[in-house]
Amino acid sequence: MNESMAIAITEQSQTGEARRASLALATRLGFEETERGKVGLLVTEVANNLIRHAGHGVVVLRAIAQDDIIGIEILGLDQGSGMVDVEECLQDGFSTAGTSGNGLGAIRRLSDFFEIYSQPNKGTALLAHIWAKSSPHASPKIIEIGVVALPKQGEEVSGDAWAWEGDAHRRLFMVVDGLGHGPAAASAASAAIRVFHDQHHQSPQRIVEAAHAALRSTRGAAMAIAEINFEQQTVCFAGIGNIAASITSATEHHNLMSYNGTVGHEVRKIKEFTYPWYLNGLLTMHSDGISTQWNLDRYPGLSQKHPSLIAGVLHRDFHRERDDVTMLAAKGTGA
Repeated sequence: MNESMAIAITEQSQTGEARRASLALATRLGFEETERGKVGLLVTEVANNLIRHAGHGVVVLRAIAQDDIIGIEILGLDQGSGMVDVEECLQDGFSTAGTSGNGLGAIRRLSDFFEIYSQPNKGTALLAHIWAKSSPHASPKIIEIGVVALPKQGEEVSGDAWAWEGDAHRRLFMVVDGLGHGPAAASAASAAIRVFHDQHHQSPQRIVEAAHAALRSTRGAAMAIAEINFEQQTVCFAGIGNIAASITSATEHHNLMSYNGTVGHEVRKIKEFTYPWYLNGLLTMHSDGISTQWNLDRYPGLSQKHPSLIAGVLHRDFHRERDDVTMLAAKGTGA
């Protein structure tokens, strides 16, 4: 399940909706009863925390996997008053809402992985992972991935899609946006995903060319592919249409270049561009469901967080409600 699931939390009764959605997801993923109970409790605490401290927000759920172990990623996003001292707020007994003050501490204890980002007067984003079995071994990772992928409000399927392939030497990421919305757009995106997986041993340019031929019977799509070569420390990029992509390090920023057109219909030119990659670099790719007006300089310390928090915060602040949205962040670990 690459797609995310979002539950708006605007009143207390919706915490139950978030809990039921998380339990249904855990059941589909094969969680045992004890772990399912932890998932339900964790999501309830996250949703209650949104109501208590921000008044409203959103819970985003996504299936994840590592070392063949399935898990659930939980994002709690709000634009409330935020926190001045995050560590103080995490201590049991600390409260700004007249409660017992155990919410954030309970969330951290229930989580196999927990991280939080908050800015005073701008909001809070918290991230939790919980695994169906014992936590995966902390084997060194070259890169970590975070994604928020949601359909347009009112649609059951998304015309956006994303995928990755690769190994210890190279990693390829793709974001595709089928033209329009709904099932026909999703069909175009799915066709592009199939080509990507079938042709992932090829270069980004060759994969886009293959997709251009394969999507002729669909309504077409915008798509972009970034290949990170860890040995050469480069990013090879090919894009058609309005998929925005960038590479950021502590000192550098590069916007990646795409050509105009629609894959499957009219493409003027398909060409690769090569950019430098950095051990702790950040690659972002997103559909036009995210405004391009964001700037990480406005979020001190966010680039040091897990890429799921980066994707979550940028989605929270810059998503367009009348469009499908995919926000992907991939961050080098320096390993």
